[in-house]
Amino acid sequence: MAKYYPPKKNNWSGRKSKDALYLHEKIQCLPIDQLPTTGNQFAILGYQCDEGVRLNQGRVGTKEGPNSIRKALGKMPNHISSLQKLIDAGDICYESGKLENIQDLLSEQVAELLSKKAFPILIGGGHDIAYGHYNGIKRYLLSQNQRPSIGIINFDAHFDLRSDDDGPNSGTPFFQIANENEPFHYLCLGIRKDANDQILFQTASKLNVTYVLQNTFRIQFVKEINTWIRAFMEKVDHVYVTIDLDGFSSAYAPGVSASSPLGFSPDVVLESLETITASGKLISMDIAEMNPKYDVDGLTAKLGASLIHHIIHAEFPQ
Repeated sequence: MAKYYPPKKNNWSGRKSKDALYLHEKIQCLPIDQLPTTGNQFAILGYQCDEGVRLNQGRVGTKEGPNSIRKALGKMPNHISSLQKLIDAGDICYESGKLENIQDLLSEQVAELLSKKAFPILIGGGHDIAYGHYNGIKRYLLSQNQRPSIGIINFDAHFDLRSDDDGPNSGTPFFQIANENEPFHYLCLGIRKDANDQILFQTASKLNVTYVLQNTFRIQFVKEINTWIRAFMEKVDHVYVTIDLDGFSSAYAPGVSASSPLGFSPDVVLESLETITASGKLISMDIAEMNPKYDVDGLTAKLGASLIHHIIHAEFPQ
């Protein structure tokens, strides 16, 4: 069973000011059905679920991820225009039963957010968030009589292309998407050979996945990386970005389901996001695998919050 829970204002706190200098003062807490349709708004939606991680034999604890990111984000400074809205739209919560139930509910709510002309920012939660998120985007585009042409850009150490023969989990979302969508447009940045077996590389090749290995996904190669990103985006009408925090080195993100010291650094991700937002094709994004149970001094939560802070202050083409 999965349920939607409205947002709670007490999840947001920080230094007080008279001029909304901090994001906890800027944020509006509105249930999804109460969002306006005026546009020019970012909507944060939590995915409180670690069942997919458990099924994938990972370290559970990501269910608490959304609120840890909210706590860090609320303390950050607000530079958003007064015309721009920042909304906490609540949480989708896994309680029992099949993983598919919460993914279906997530899909419905993402489609609803997009219909409200909001830019969804989802925070998780295991990377199984991606399957429900993608289907929500697809559902919305179909409702608008648009042929879905969605490119997935995944910042991650893992392909997450495991077979779902034994059911879905946090390692299967892009395999599921590939099996249900033709063509399948998938770019994965930061792949590590020590985090993916031979079968996963073979699957990626079979599905024509474009990927950049971690030893190349570095700031010194940023021009080449941005060239690859632009070439990928030219093939699609819409871009969905998903950032798996376990792709970062554990120096930056110890609080994840599968940490490693050999991951990438934030600078190359931020440069890549600049290129993606400048395209005008970014339709939605999420941050996955935040696990506060293993975080150190809130570093991972602060990283996730900083990535969101970067996106909501980015220059989106009008």
